[in-house]
Amino acid sequence: MKYVNQPVKKTDAMSLVTGKPVYTDDLAPKDCLIVKILRSPYANAWVEEIKTGNALKVNGIVCILTYKDVPDKRFTLAGQTAPEMSPDDRLILDRHVRFVGDAVAIVAGETQAAVDKALKRIRVEYRVETPVLDMHKAKDNPILVHPEDDWNLKIPLGGDNKRNLCASAVEGEGNVDEVLARCAYTVEHTYRTKANQQAMMETFRAACYLDHFGRLNILSSTQIPFHVRRIVGRALDIPASKVRVIKPRIGGGFGAKQTAVCEIYPAIVTWLTGRPSKIVYSRYESMICSSPRHEMEITVRAGADENGIVKALDVYTLSNTGAYGEHSSTTVGLSGHKSIALYRHTEAYRFAFDVVYTNVQAAGAYRGYGATQGIYAVESAVNELAHKMGMDPVKIRELNMPVEGGPLPAYHDVPYATSCSMDRCMARAKEMMDWDTKYPCRDMGNGKVRGVGVAMAMQGSSIAGVDVGGADLKLNEDGSYTLGLGCTDMGTGCDTIMAQIAAECMETSLDRIVVFGVDTDISPYDSGSYASATTYTTGMAVMKACEELREKICRYGAGMLEEDPENVEFNGQCVFCGDKSVTIEEIALNSTFGNSSELQVTRLHSSPVSPPPFMVGMAEVEVDKETGETNVLDYVAVVDCGTPINPNLARVQTEGGIVQGIGMALYEDVQYSDKGKIKNNSFMQYKIPSRQDIGDVRVEFESSYEESGPFGAKSIGELVIDTPCPAIAEAIYNASGVRLRELPMTPEKIAMGILKNKEEK
Repeated sequence: MKYVNQPVKKTDAMSLVTGKPVYTDDLAPKDCLIVKILRSPYANAWVEEIKTGNALKVNGIVCILTYKDVPDKRFTLAGQTAPEMSPDDRLILDRHVRFVGDAVAIVAGETQAAVDKALKRIRVEYRVETPVLDMHKAKDNPILVHPEDDWNLKIPLGGDNKRNLCASAVEGEGNVDEVLARCAYTVEHTYRTKANQQAMMETFRAACYLDHFGRLNILSSTQIPFHVRRIVGRALDIPASKVRVIKPRIGGGFGAKQTAVCEIYPAIVTWLTGRPSKIVYSRYESMICSSPRHEMEITVRAGADENGIVKALDVYTLSNTGAYGEHSSTTVGLSGHKSIALYRHTEAYRFAFDVVYTNVQAAGAYRGYGATQGIYAVESAVNELAHKMGMDPVKIRELNMPVEGGPLPAYHDVPYATSCSMDRCMARAKEMMDWDTKYPCRDMGNGKVRGVGVAMAMQGSSIAGVDVGGADLKLNEDGSYTLGLGCTDMGTGCDTIMAQIAAECMETSLDRIVVFGVDTDISPYDSGSYASATTYTTGMAVMKACEELREKICRYGAGMLEEDPENVEFNGQCVFCGDKSVTIEEIALNSTFGNSSELQVTRLHSSPVSPPPFMVGMAEVEVDKETGETNVLDYVAVVDCGTPINPNLARVQTEGGIVQGIGMALYEDVQYSDKGKIKNNSFMQYKIPSRQDIGDVRVEFESSYEESGPFGAKSIGELVIDTPCPAIAEAIYNASGVRLRELPMTPEKIAMGILKNKEEK
């Protein structure tokens, strides 16, 4: 193949490195009103009175909106395809504020200075109530985060706002208790993961203006353009046909921008004033009122027979959705479905969960989307199970891992692993890490010990039977092609990957594929860039569009040659029959006059299955036994993502996800005061790893071939964050003897654990 499975340079690489204006704020109208939000200082309070008179007198202030000025209609900010599983529990502005940072008023003015001055002049009288901050105390607490009667969960998912429950369910197969009782070895432990910030470089931002038809146009840094159109329409109580969303280049998302965090605020300002407006979140706002990863506590019971075959898994997840329920019921599902399925011999499993409301900022989507938390817990439990039976953690996985054609318990999106090279991933990772030499640890003789750890993971490729990818392919008069996409390139390089697929299918050069980004007025519908769906789902839409356009080109060329379409062939440069031929340029030009057969195709694709990609991760860490300081010296990752369309982009996706996973394992923790205020509201307090904090990250691929994907491809975007937490936890245990079951694993926790172990000896 000429372009597929080749390390092609990103199509927008030069624009980015030369600083061309490509982002939302670059393209916003120059005369935009500046929009900012007055935010609640309390975690749970009611607005009794709000005085805006003095603020409105500030020169340059155009409008100040309160709950009295906006529609009283509940909606969700979650960017998800119907059937929407998140509850309608928000208003644009509400009398009841539910976390420190919740929106109280919207201020719009000519200058930032005027808006800042006006914000200080607004006077609000609050009725302050006791907040619910601890997720363990939220369920059935008399203090209700959502006491309103118009709370609405469109799909029955066990939610009950009068119990602070956003979702609750139990599912399973077989008799877990009975199978566990027969197991020769069992473990039961609880693992806790904290909320994490996506920390993308470009903060939340959007700009709005009315066009000459009076329609609301939104420029938004978003992963979900079509969902933003729907969400804004519902929030403003206007038809979605009145809303157009344009997605410029995005400076990162990692799931944060699968929630429409900020778009409704400039939208309501522009809709009511008729003037262009924009909002740009500061880093501080992106830390205190955004959509971080769900805090979860996961209890795992696991059992194996005397040969190391895992027979039963029992997983209970308590998830903290915060003040609102975006993505609450879907993230928690992945904590069980993507972790239990890793053990193919499981005879019985149970997966139960409760998702609770609390008075902290609402959680949302973050790379891995619940699977990261669940895999951390289950893989850690299996590591503990291996130690209990005196077995190498690699060996227990070799005995139990998914195999091609084998079952995936609790994973309902495919009945069995249609494509899987997990066994080869494990073997190669073991070889790269020199596992047999390094396991479990090596004392370096200087107070430092090096240990190794292992974990495996799987994710999905889109949401089966739900997600939709769209592609529009048009032959231009010079013989080039325009590829219109509805998916969102947020730095992943999906525009490049789709161009590679199109160039391969149309047998043309990559520079003759012109890709344009998302505009909901003209782009084909696409669910958005999330759920590891883009390459797998939209890639198939591109292939379908190419196949149909090739047929049209053949029919048109046959007409020009006066031949039967069944007798001609197309090689990308010309349509030919024997010695007769007509070039693609001639076909393209001829089709622009006297023609009633368009050489343009729009195709959609939705997959009934979600074939999982697989991965093995191994970590080598060095622990200072005096201070607990831990450094990741080496991380080995071997990935099965089917056929990598662009190995370079797949590699950097993997490296980036691993670094984020290392941050989750060792550094990152959204912390709250006893009043519900976030303590680490900047990068001075909230630490993410830099290049200096990371040792070697080595990535290889063990390809399988997924028949339902484009050229055999599966997803890769989310999978790659899933192994670092359990692998590093295991490596720390092997190096220090300290088993930590709460993230992040800080030097203080490790040092105190070492001290405790010494005292117990």
